[in-house]
Amino acid sequence: QVQLVESGGGLVQSGGSLRLSCEASGSIHSMYTMGWYRQPPGKQRELVATFASGGITTYADSVKGRFTVSRDNNKNTLYLQMTSLKPEDTAVYYCNAHFGTVLRAYNYWGQGTQVTVAS
Repeated sequence: QVQLVESGGGLVQSGGSLRLSCEASGSIHSMYTMGWYRQPPGKQRELVATFASGGITTYADSVKGRFTVSRDNNKNTLYLQMTSLKPEDTAVYYCNAHFGTVLRAYNYWGQGTQVTVAS
């Protein structure tokens, strides 16, 4: 089992910055791909950014150039640095960790942290 706890959300003005953290505990290891997803009000959950083993990162087009995902394996923590925030970035942000073998897939979610960007 893996437990994920997000922190760092809050209310920020348009153009501002926030840094989200996701602390993992339990049977987490560096081979897990970790990522951030978000769910805007009334919409489906969507990918924001991922950080895979080997340092490979991916970003949604809507956040490229504004958000940076990073990971500290020593602290088992994933970060999301968000800059130039826009009202459309308002959402509940969720941390995810997943890992697969030929026998089983492992997929875990945090409880989410609210980010609200005021115009």
